[in-house]
Amino acid sequence: MNKKKIINDPVYGFVSIPSGFIFDLIQHPYFQRLRYIKQVSMTHMVYPGALHTRFQHVIGAMHLMQLAIDTLRSKDVLISEEEEEAVLVAILLHDIGHGPFSHSLEHTLIEGVSHEVISSMLMDRLNEEFKGHLSLAITIFNDNYSRRFLHQLVSGQLDTDRMDYLNRDSFFTGVSEGVISFDRIIKMLTVVNDELVVESKGIYSVEKFLIARRLMYWQVYLHKTVIGAEQMLIKALKRAKEISNQGVELFATPALQHFLKNRINATNFISDEIHLNWFTKLDDTDILSALKCWVDHDDFILSTLCQKILRRDLFRTELRSNPFAEEEIEVYKNKTKAYFGLSERELEYFIYEQVIHNSAYSAEKEPIRIVNNKGQLVDIAEASDLSNLEALSKKVVKYALTYPKEIGFVELEESPKD
Repeated sequence: MNKKKIINDPVYGFVSIPSGFIFDLIQHPYFQRLRYIKQVSMTHMVYPGALHTRFQHVIGAMHLMQLAIDTLRSKDVLISEEEEEAVLVAILLHDIGHGPFSHSLEHTLIEGVSHEVISSMLMDRLNEEFKGHLSLAITIFNDNYSRRFLHQLVSGQLDTDRMDYLNRDSFFTGVSEGVISFDRIIKMLTVVNDELVVESKGIYSVEKFLIARRLMYWQVYLHKTVIGAEQMLIKALKRAKEISNQGVELFATPALQHFLKNRINATNFISDEIHLNWFTKLDDTDILSALKCWVDHDDFILSTLCQKILRRDLFRTELRSNPFAEEEIEVYKNKTKAYFGLSERELEYFIYEQVIHNSAYSAEKEPIRIVNNKGQLVDIAEASDLSNLEALSKKVVKYALTYPKEIGFVELEESPKD
């Protein structure tokens, strides 16, 4: 079979598959599953074009990794063919552990297990299947390789993962604020003492990258309607699990049925491989087919949530900089109970409180370093003349309250003055 394939990507144009081994990985069922998992979950409820997949994203990230390797080699950074293939495999498989609707259901079907852990487990399985061919890729992925800059290209503050998702999500949502100069950033990358750094000429492109990341989080990923829709999906699955555990028969594909009927957590998921077997059969279509059937279920809570999700009759979400007052939330709860005839315990399916955290740059975790003309390494916050760059490293906290729009806005009566 001819494995010298090219993929026509809408963002970058033609992307080459660099080796026969990588072609075989892409053809593997674990990888092909990513075609059926949306990259940005429920974001299409706000931006209708946001229907791109994890498959497209990891192919794009691999393409950017190829560009980064070429750039570093042109600057006399020695990277062997084995290291090149390994880092391409690591970025290609970094999201292979994502479940249906990506981050939205990450801890709903399996409690306390992140997609990174599942990615690592699947990479170990693939390594056995391919007779140890992924060993170096796994070492780089787990940050156990001596040449740390390779891991930073896979998972760091200027990794090719972030560069692709900002560029791609901006493209498909139509939110131009997320457009970044990925090509210039890559051209400005270099390595000092096995650390990935940026030449001083690239500082403005990196500044724009960090600002774009901040804007995309508030405008796309943490858009109030998106986080409300995601919570409705989470609650629909939670309700399905609850009534399924009570012995109520629900329509579901065999893979989804396994996760509805069993309580799966970090301990038993890792210890019993049957759970991972079923997980590799799950994607967005399992969830969507279930939602379509549950619309007509006798359970009022389940059917109501599913109807509202599929008809985009979403709950209203308010986002604030300060916590909601307890008495305000109590008014929302009382009005919701009265309108829908709910018990106190059932209210959790209709009223949701969330605390949202966002920081575009984590200087403490792993600073982005600029190498100046004297060869000195300086944190970008110090090297930048952009006054608000330091502010980007501060964690922003916002508070969200989601409730049925049928009950309207709540206005608290003012306390009588003394």
